[in-house]
Amino acid sequence: MAVLIPGAPAIPGLAFRRLRAPADYAEIAAVFNAVAAADHHFFRVTPEGVAHWYAHPDGWDPATDELIVEVDGRIVGWADVRYAPDTDGTPVYALGCALLPEVRRRGLGTALLAHNEAQARARAAIEAPGASVLLHASATEHQAGAMALLEKAGYRVARWFIEMVHPSLDAVPEMPMPDGLAIRPMEPADHRAVFDADSEAFQDHWGGIDVSESAFERFFGGPEFTPELWRVAWDGDQVAGVIMVRVLTAYNEEHDARRVLINGVSVRRPWRGRGLARALLADALRGARDAGFTSATLDVDAENPTGALGVYEAVGFEVDSRSRAYRRPLPEG
Repeated sequence: MAVLIPGAPAIPGLAFRRLRAPADYAEIAAVFNAVAAADHHFFRVTPEGVAHWYAHPDGWDPATDELIVEVDGRIVGWADVRYAPDTDGTPVYALGCALLPEVRRRGLGTALLAHNEAQARARAAIEAPGASVLLHASATEHQAGAMALLEKAGYRVARWFIEMVHPSLDAVPEMPMPDGLAIRPMEPADHRAVFDADSEAFQDHWGGIDVSESAFERFFGGPEFTPELWRVAWDGDQVAGVIMVRVLTAYNEEHDARRVLINGVSVRRPWRGRGLARALLADALRGARDAGFTSATLDVDAENPTGALGVYEAVGFEVDSRSRAYRRPLPEG
């Protein structure tokens, strides 16, 4: 079904519509990867990974909260809105937008930002009536146009994030595990305890964390779920810390690489300050090396209160690029 977007530029063949699932998944994956490459970002997706993501949404309904952008019937981008409240309960709507370079700097981003804000406003009237709502958006340091657009619209930098790379897993330092803790292979029966421990640990971090059942199903399933590469530290029957590892399948195919993504590092409060994160991460990197991988990447909140940046530098990660998290109050319609 066609959707009218006020203020859309006069680009020949430009049209807007709703998601067609699963017919769009392969093209969405291709566009996502092309956008990531243009913006110098490491993350890539496969059609199977896209399907897994859409199968387990939380905070948004792909059928109504995602807008597909086409030119002459070919997908060139999309815009979406997701409810992602902070851990302190502050209502936050995350606004997403991805556009191929060929349609940038022509007024399309401005129209899509206005569309996303209107969608967030309509949702907030129902989901958070009377509350002070924040809007959230992000841009990497390579997205000069996106940064200028957001700042012109009144968004301000709320947080910096750093993308880091471990260029060679042949050089991972030895980091001893704290006394009394042990690493054991993660079994299916452990999944809930691991998820709950990770969710608890991230309550101390800036922003929000998805603790929904959909998030549980996304983490512990899908084509890139590689539990043999995860590391879980146990203190008896208690989960003390977790390292989540994902294989960057599409990135590796594109670059003829063998890279993994560290997409979660968490230590629960009672076990912090003992070197557990370093030891667990080093063990995960050695495990990835032994499985044939040669490098790793991750991103980190530059102001992480647990000192994560120093942990990652200690095991050999280097700063690769930076991104900005922008916020502003939801403007009145």
